[in-house]
Amino acid sequence: MQRLLAPAVAAVVALAVLSGCGNGSGLRVEGAEPADGTSVSPRVAAPSATTSPSVRAKPVPPAPLTEIRTRLLADKGLDSHSRAILVKCTVISRCLGPGPTVDVMHNGVHQQVVYIHTLEKFVFGAFLMALEPAGPRRVWTLKVDQPTINANPQGDLVVASEIFQPNDKPCCPSEGKVEVYRWDGRQMTMVSSTDQKGD
Repeated sequence: MQRLLAPAVAAVVALAVLSGCGNGSGLRVEGAEPADGTSVSPRVAAPSATTSPSVRAKPVPPAPLTEIRTRLLADKGLDSHSRAILVKCTVISRCLGPGPTVDVMHNGVHQQVVYIHTLEKFVFGAFLMALEPAGPRRVWTLKVDQPTINANPQGDLVVASEIFQPNDKPCCPSEGKVEVYRWDGRQMTMVSSTDQKGD
């Protein structure tokens, strides 16, 4: 009797063990793989994070003003006044002037300041162009009279401009302003503004 029961008991025990392992294995595969997947994905993303500084270490050279003009005219968001100036401007030096190359976006890909002015060299605005491998792209427009634009040591954009009052002569504005702009990850925002009285 015991000899007959022993194989049956052994078969039942083996079946229970196998089914338990099968379920356990099934649960582990189903429940643990997403965790493994999530732990693997940062490792996959990590090389791009580590390689990006080496890519960013090679700044794109400043773009020619002729290319800047072409890109600006193709930009549907360009303001109508600037567009009217650029459409008529076939001699680039009569409407656009180079400004400094900066990295106020803090992404290692330099940006170029480009001034827009009248035929009489009166600057009435500026563009910040991202110098990307695909070509320059406008990321910011500033309407301001006779600006001087530079980056400070903190990487902010400092804009010194002139303010003309009705009785001021064209040579001599009676007021000025210094504004500091900072890239917030999406756009340039003003962080400070200081008025200055002329002499």
